[in-house]
Amino acid sequence: MRLWSLHPRELDRQGLLAVWREGLLARKVLAGETRGYRNHPQLRRFREHASPRSAIAAYLHAVADEADRRGYRFDRARIGTSERGAAPIPVTTGQLRFEARHLATKLAERAPETLAGRSAAPVPPPHPLFRVRPGPIADWERPGAAHAPSPRTP
Repeated sequence: MRLWSLHPRELDRQGLLAVWREGLLARKVLAGETRGYRNHPQLRRFREHASPRSAIAAYLHAVADEADRRGYRFDRARIGTSERGAAPIPVTTGQLRFEARHLATKLAERAPETLAGRSAAPVPPPHPLFRVRPGPIADWERPGAAHAPSPRTP
């Protein structure tokens, strides 16, 4: 499961479809509607939110907004609410950089045209639910050697 902290516009078609499916799964997990993935580390930041269900709904609505922009039709009824107003979740500059490197590795193989069109900002744009603050990658992240060399640096 990968619930990107990056803005959905940074994702290629495959990534956008995957984050939609995985976000819907996360919604079910947070609602207690499935037994799988209950302990997935990426869900921690949603569980720690004052309103986890509102947070995942806001996350999914932003993904669906990007799908709309691209002309895709994601079924917002699957989100379970039209509510979009959730308090922001903090994300660190280190986490965004880590995810940007991880995504770049994937895009280099499957969608080089998307990689070429991505933001060149020192800190990539966050998903609209997240607010950026300085810091290293998240302690729940499980960096692998293939993702980036020294991933804990901000």
